[in-house]
Order: sequence, then C-alpha cells, then structure tokens
Amino acid sequence: MITPKERAELRGKAQKLEAIVQVGKDGVTPAVVNTVDQALFARELIKITVLESCENSTKEVAEILSGRCRADVVQVIGRKIVLYKKNTTKRKKKEI
Repeated sequence: MITPKERAELRGKAQKLEAIVQVGKDGVTPAVVNTVDQALFARELIKITVLESCENSTKEVAEILSGRCRADVVQVIGRKIVLYKKNTTKRKKKEI
C-alpha cells in the first residue's frame, strides 16, 4: 500500500510516461496480465490504455489488473491507468 505522498510523487513521474500496454475488446486476458506483470517487474511504474472497444470500464480493468498483479493503482484518468509495484529484487541489486 502506498501513502498519499508517494501517490502524488508517482503521479508526477507518470505524466511523462507513454502507455506501454493496451487493453482491447477481449478485456483482461491472461496474456495482458502476464505482459503487465512483466512490465511492472522491469519498470515498477507503468501506464496502460483501455481502448473504447473494451467491454469493461477503465476502473474495472484497473481493479482486475491490480488484483491479479498485486500492484497499486496510482490513478485512473479517462482511459488511462497508472499502476505501481515495488520491485524488491531490483533494489537489492543496486545496493550491492
């Protein structure tokens, strides 16, 4: 769980990000979950676009993805979702 201060900081960082995952008409498939999980492992903070053809609302997609990937929803604006998941293994490598 992230604090409101951390959430505000992550929102600022997310403004500069490009969306790297798109959720289309098939919705949240296992392939989408796998892609999001891998992207979160590599980057920690990602932006996702939910296409208009998706049957689920953007908030529903955010809840589903955050639950399945064990990530925090930073924000949902329009059809954009920002997710954050702390990568503990990445931090340990930097400290060594």
